Amino acid sequence: MDPVDALLKKYWGYTSFLPHQQEIIRSVLDGRDTVAIMATGGGKSLCYQLPALYLGGLAIVVSPLISLMKDQVDDLNLRGIAAAAYTSTLTYLEKAEIRRQLSENTLRILFLSPEKSMQPDFLRSLAHLQVHLIAIDEAHCISEWGHDFRPEYRHLSRLKRRFPDVPVIALTATATPEVRMDISRQLGLSDACEFVGSFNRTNLLYRVIPKTNPMALLLSYINRHRNESGIVYCFSKKNTEELSRQLQKYGYQALPYHAGLPKKEREEVQERFVHDRVQIVCATVAFGMGIDKPDVRYVVHYNMPKTLESYYQETGRAGRDGKSSECVLFYSPEDADMLRSMLDRDAPGAPHRRAALTKLDAMVRYCETTGCRRKYLLKYFGEEYVVENCNLCDNCLRLTPEDTELFLSLKALRKEIANNTSKPASNIFSDKSLQEMARTRPRDRESFRQISGVGKIKLEKYGPAFLTAIYEYMQERDP
Repeated sequence: MDPVDALLKKYWGYTSFLPHQQEIIRSVLDGRDTVAIMATGGGKSLCYQLPALYLGGLAIVVSPLISLMKDQVDDLNLRGIAAAAYTSTLTYLEKAEIRRQLSENTLRILFLSPEKSMQPDFLRSLAHLQVHLIAIDEAHCISEWGHDFRPEYRHLSRLKRRFPDVPVIALTATATPEVRMDISRQLGLSDACEFVGSFNRTNLLYRVIPKTNPMALLLSYINRHRNESGIVYCFSKKNTEELSRQLQKYGYQALPYHAGLPKKEREEVQERFVHDRVQIVCATVAFGMGIDKPDVRYVVHYNMPKTLESYYQETGRAGRDGKSSECVLFYSPEDADMLRSMLDRDAPGAPHRRAALTKLDAMVRYCETTGCRRKYLLKYFGEEYVVENCNLCDNCLRLTPEDTELFLSLKALRKEIANNTSKPASNIFSDKSLQEMARTRPRDRESFRQISGVGKIKLEKYGPAFLTAIYEYMQERDP
């Protein structure tokens, strides 16, 4: 067995790689600087964790969030891989233990914040270690085009200068072609090998809804997903608290999450959400990165994000298990005007203001396009989507707005049947079949039989209920 395959089987229990993983790992093992752009859930972490084992010595991983580092360290240690995170939250004894492991070369992976990795004393101490690999996670933060601007990321080229012969791998889920070029330039990478996975999340349905009476919209939407996990992204801390209180009044298990909450409280919200003790988190952008929860069935943006990068990252937290999930954005031009005003007020002369305005305009165009939203989104990230109708966004699904409403009604019926029969919803009818029903609105058994995915058995078993639902829907609107 190939040594790389053997490590994959021994420590992760897998016998095959996800798309691009093997090529990325080979590039790193060949000593090449590497840029890896892989969608959420694509297995980015394995692309530096496995090479770290293979190469021996120490791998340094620069990561922006303590909670993300902690989760990865816990997972690696459970797999029998010696890893640690050197953070400001450690006690003196804990730091001393990490230093001992480093001096004895028993630690394979060390996670650091960008701030810690740039401290001069710490940089000097690294020079005495057997560093064989450097990984930069969430590498979009490096770029002036990046949507999570963090100054320390802009100085990480010092690591490359300190270890010129050590391969560097930069990883992120979202990066436009301009950002990818900037990542290589800012890190001082040498002839970097670039791998870009597909940004097309085929299990996600994208919708943009006019923001009229948003609370009623939210309640109507969440009611279709009762007892399912979801995230509602808000613009401000105040919004998260107000919305969670309102949802609690209507009987939903909802909690707020924002950077202003005490650390312990934030951790508790995250823990309760991951373990299904709360169904809905109303959150600012502070929530979600590194959350390993596969069954988030919907993500609602109560306010428009500033950039398509943020939007893609946040919607990417839905459906990580590959099952159908929905992404809904409430849009109003007033939200866009407010964001422009904030940029004018907070950064009138800042060098990145023009880039920020360009990104905001792209976000607005996404919201206002009448074409395929998936096509627009993928083109933004430099990926061609040749299909004209994706059948998985509101614009492609409807000749009229009523099609979307009927689709959601049929989806609610499918869920009810699934619950009553203990069958997976996808075994009854696929989203594609429901979308076709909403578009063509069959009135009898013969026309219903023409829907893709409807065979003789399903026609007999489920046809009457769905035909009745379509008939009643049409009667309500055109008696």
